[in-house]
Amino acid sequence: MPHKNDKEMAEMNFGGVIENVMTREEFPLEKAREILKDETIAVLGYGVQGPGQACNLRDNGFNVIVGQRLGKTYEKAVADGWVPGETLFSLEEAAEKGTIICMLLSDAAQMQLWPTIKPYLTAGKTLYFSHGFAINWSDRTGVVPPADIDVIMVAPKGSGTSLRTMFLEGRGLNSSYAVYQNASGKAFEKVVAFGIGIGSGYLFETTFKREATSDLTGERGSLMGAIQGLLLAQYEVLRENGHTPSEAFNETVEELTQSLMPLFAAKGMDWMYANCSTTAQRGALDWMGPFHDAIKPVVEKLYHSVVTGNEAQISIDSNSQPDYRVKLEAELKALRESEMWRTAETVRKLRPENS
Repeated sequence: MPHKNDKEMAEMNFGGVIENVMTREEFPLEKAREILKDETIAVLGYGVQGPGQACNLRDNGFNVIVGQRLGKTYEKAVADGWVPGETLFSLEEAAEKGTIICMLLSDAAQMQLWPTIKPYLTAGKTLYFSHGFAINWSDRTGVVPPADIDVIMVAPKGSGTSLRTMFLEGRGLNSSYAVYQNASGKAFEKVVAFGIGIGSGYLFETTFKREATSDLTGERGSLMGAIQGLLLAQYEVLRENGHTPSEAFNETVEELTQSLMPLFAAKGMDWMYANCSTTAQRGALDWMGPFHDAIKPVVEKLYHSVVTGNEAQISIDSNSQPDYRVKLEAELKALRESEMWRTAETVRKLRPENS
């Protein structure tokens, strides 16, 4: 949904494409506090995004409560300073007390608990997400909000742990934002205020559909799925040709994460290329084309699977199985105990900061 406040946005050139972004200069924290001063922000779920967003909002001076079921995660919330009966409640109590209800439960839990939460979404409240999954595939998830509430999203481009860590360092994690329903006429200023409140670096506009499809593509692609597949393929080839685990791991993973990633994160891939040896430059420039040509059809297949809802359905079907956690732990255990990542444990211990 396009917003009506372009005059407040900064125009930025992204590779020749002009986009509107919101920064903390255009929308300072004091303004965000003023907009949300009468709101009670109820963060439901204290798992992946919950701790970072709730603690950042609290530290920035917003009125925040947490809703979480009893268990290990509840105890983590207590350890983080949330007080039972004052700022820490059951999911139902928090949803009842909140005027902005933040659905930071897992996608699976959102579907499971939607019938429980929906009665508390009374007229005039705001429903907040950090992922477009439940809304974009509402025909599969059953998450259909009432028409008389605002529905907004701020999606940090990273984990809740990174959001919190960068906040404590005085930095910010970039976030996208979207308005799905604007029943109050004030949803845009709410969503931007919320994005500033959780400590975003800058905010860029999206839609629930675009966020959901790009997020699932990224997770399965370059952020997690593809990077593990690429690293493992190179590690295996080196090991199969007589290289030791330490050599294969250092040439595949350690140099990438500890030396090269910081360079192209700070200055760009062209700068990193320019500051490597001429042999490395030539090889990288020659081989980036074949890698691109081999990988792009896989990414296109992945995107098609995401945009058609196939990936969402796979997740829904998998996460709804009673033995889901057992199977997940088995798969993660196999990954953790693979030679490459067992080698990683030893290499990490040998880093100078651990000496």
